[in-house]
Amino acid sequence: MQDIAVIEDPAAAEISLDPIRTRILRELVQPGSATQLAVRVGLPRQKVNYHLKALERHGLVELVEERRKGNVTERILQATAASYLISPSALAAVSPDPRRFADRFSAFWLLALAGRMVQEMGTLIAGAAAARQKLATFAIDGDITFRSAADRAAFAEELGVEVTRLVDKYHDGGASSRGRRHRLVVALHPALKEASAPIASNESDPGKEQDK
Repeated sequence: MQDIAVIEDPAAAEISLDPIRTRILRELVQPGSATQLAVRVGLPRQKVNYHLKALERHGLVELVEERRKGNVTERILQATAASYLISPSALAAVSPDPRRFADRFSAFWLLALAGRMVQEMGTLIAGAAAARQKLATFAIDGDITFRSAADRAAFAEELGVEVTRLVDKYHDGGASSRGRRHRLVVALHPALKEASAPIASNESDPGKEQDK
């Protein structure tokens, strides 16, 4: 089982978005039979079997074992991954193309780059798994708080200069180069605001009781 699988086939993407099948995929992180799943999801076994066949047909679940019980053979299935991402290639006709525009300060360009990264990483991971090779990647994820918009702009400018310096230092762009080309993406965007804590009702607020 992979940690994450990227779904590129439009039909498989459609199959995976069905709420019942999504629940089945979540349950099948651990191997199980149609009978076991029927109890967990609260559906008749025949209905679960119908969904399992659709998921198996599109490569989202796979057979891991067959158990003989009397005159019946029980099929044990497992999801092919613990988590799934749908690649923009599943919507190829309308997926964003970063080459259409290139604006360092465009949120839409950033989104197009992120979509391309999902698509390319999905293909690379599948290829590395088939070749039984490790994939050389590197990522940084962190938070930074700026005092002002001017500080944020200054940071972006310095970061761009420093990244350009490193690229110029290590890039082997000669005609005789036999090196492996790598994709470099650097992103900066506001963090999502955390949900506010729920406000206590009057009945549970001692201060409100004293005001009465």
